[in-house]
Amino acid sequence: MSHNAWNGAGRRIHMQEVGLRDGLQMEQAFVPTQDKIALANALSDAGLTKIEVTAFVSPTAIPALKDAEIVMREITRRPGTVYSALVPNVRGAERAIEARTDELNLVMSASATHNLANLRMTQEQSFAALAQVVATAQAARVAVNISLSCVFGCPMEGDVASDTVFGWVQRFVDIGVSGVTLCDTTGMAYPAQVAHITAAARARWPDVVFTLHFHNTRGMGLANVLAAIDAGADRFDASLGGLGGCPYAPGASGNVCSEEIVHALALTGYDTGVDLPRLLAAAQRLPALIGHDIPSQITKAGPRLALHPVPADFEAIRARALAKP
Repeated sequence: MSHNAWNGAGRRIHMQEVGLRDGLQMEQAFVPTQDKIALANALSDAGLTKIEVTAFVSPTAIPALKDAEIVMREITRRPGTVYSALVPNVRGAERAIEARTDELNLVMSASATHNLANLRMTQEQSFAALAQVVATAQAARVAVNISLSCVFGCPMEGDVASDTVFGWVQRFVDIGVSGVTLCDTTGMAYPAQVAHITAAARARWPDVVFTLHFHNTRGMGLANVLAAIDAGADRFDASLGGLGGCPYAPGASGNVCSEEIVHALALTGYDTGVDLPRLLAAAQRLPALIGHDIPSQITKAGPRLALHPVPADFEAIRARALAKP
């Protein structure tokens, strides 16, 4: 990684929040609808570029997000923030569009095995179904983003060839998709690989808006973010509290943590446009809502300059120290 990654010099990095969808879909506890809306509003107030609010999927498949319509309709929308939702099919797209979703996020895997395990379809079946969703969105003039899973490796197949990944990117570009998320679904990415794929993708499709989506499964999330920035990336998915994972990806842990990435990038000189104290306050609501601790280290330790009082007997310690010859 070059020295440039450690010197942001005010460069703008767009932070995109996925915790309300990618995080909450994994939780056993149902977060009440009004609490979801309040969290979305808190994230808007913190200045996130994009918020993936929910998923328009079958309530039996993901009961945690069965209130998608109400949440998307009742959030307070901040000018400048894009409110997106995951949609798996045309019915989901129609529901999302009706609920005034700004952008539809579609998902398929660059790994044939993972696609079948996760989506119960072959890749060709997935592409055919998603092409119909793209057409539905285009007819309604709603933006579309495709999230490609397992770009940096599949937990069942191993490495996925970059030619395979880029073949799928090209097919979506050919049908008019202009936003692509390269997803590290189970935290298999490493910095040199990230730099190579990011630079190659940006060079080949300069007009496509690329997002990088990392998981912290093996503790390399922040290193991968910095490697991607060094290769020209400027948009990143992250999850409040570090929540998330993938039910069909064995061993997967949470996504990179929004507040940790914002804190690190600010110290490195990048401009995320995010108000860290507001983001931390939102993350601190999570344990009570989901019923367990969260991975986020910074919500426990506080920002770097969150100072602590001296010991209660500090003056006595000082007096004894000064009294010594």
